[in-house]
Amino acid sequence: MGNGSKIKAAPNGPYLVENAPRLENSKGETLESKEVTALCRCGRSENKPYCDGAHAKVGFSGARESDGSKDGQASYEGRAITIHDDRAICAHAAICTEGLASVFKYGEEPWIDPDGAEGEVIKKQVAACPSGALSYSVEGVEHHDFGADPVIYISKNGPYAVRGGVELDDPVTGQKPQNPGQYTLCRCGGSKNKPFCDGAHWQGFVDDNN
Repeated sequence: MGNGSKIKAAPNGPYLVENAPRLENSKGETLESKEVTALCRCGRSENKPYCDGAHAKVGFSGARESDGSKDGQASYEGRAITIHDDRAICAHAAICTEGLASVFKYGEEPWIDPDGAEGEVIKKQVAACPSGALSYSVEGVEHHDFGADPVIYISKNGPYAVRGGVELDDPVTGQKPQNPGQYTLCRCGGSKNKPFCDGAHWQGFVDDNN
């Protein structure tokens, strides 16, 4: 997977994408990519999604500010399926709560009911999670690689959603995606869990072009 594509988070700078896979925005447009494509992650570029050097002007830091207290999976065991959730990398896209409210119950505790729907329905919904925060186990075997084609999707006023096994290298934080086939990268500059999205874009990040 990934066709040799690799994303390197430049220290206090952009994402440098080598051999970029398909680059697609929320309008369904395929955008131009180069042998090495520099994508903005400070949120201040005037040429989004591409970097225009704004990170240097605004003093962007690529450091992780989270204390790590939310790192790790919580598991919700049901009769036929166990659902795993990693809050630290959730992008808060609400695809799960809006798509399958009988299982993913916003505002309730516990917020996941693995017996709230048939197993195959749950599997399909988990596979739609853009951040890779959700996975599932059946008979003790965890499933988190859903075989998507390589793509970097520029979500509407939100993160880069990366699919298809694109390698990630962040020499500053050392973080690696729990699910290399599916993860979201901050592009608003506000995440405390860089390079991953933590939902900070909901505080007002706007990208009219994409």
